[in-house]
Amino acid sequence: MRFLGNSEARLDAKGRVFLPSVFRKQTQMATGDCFILRKDIFQECLILYPEKVWNDQLNELRNRLNRWNAQHQTIFRQFVSDVEIITLDGNGRFLIPKRYLKLAQINQEVRFIGMDDTIEIWAKTIADKPFIGSEEFGKALESIMGDNEKTEEVT
Repeated sequence: MRFLGNSEARLDAKGRVFLPSVFRKQTQMATGDCFILRKDIFQECLILYPEKVWNDQLNELRNRLNRWNAQHQTIFRQFVSDVEIITLDGNGRFLIPKRYLKLAQINQEVRFIGMDDTIEIWAKTIADKPFIGSEEFGKALESIMGDNEKTEEVT
């Protein structure tokens, strides 16, 4: 399951939003309608994890942490303490709790961005701006993906 692309949506008066149909179709085939919602660790957005992806990531984190180390327990507690279990209603909507709307600076319009195995939910006003400049993006990709070996010129 790979979520790709982006889609815009509006919250209704109760704070509900439709999960875009392109993402909903993928999740129904693979996992059903249960998700885990949490604030992203690094960015001002929310992350929607399909339940299986959440469980895999939680298991990976738990395996790297020592239950008998106080700092590790605090990290784990912080990671799991502020999550919401999300279930889609019959129309494909879900409620974003008010505290999450505030954390992500979401008012009415949101942008869903497919991020491989998760879906990010951004305030449209934030997501409308480039995350990184095009020149910087090109250089970063070149640095990460570029082949450092010399290639022979074809003559």
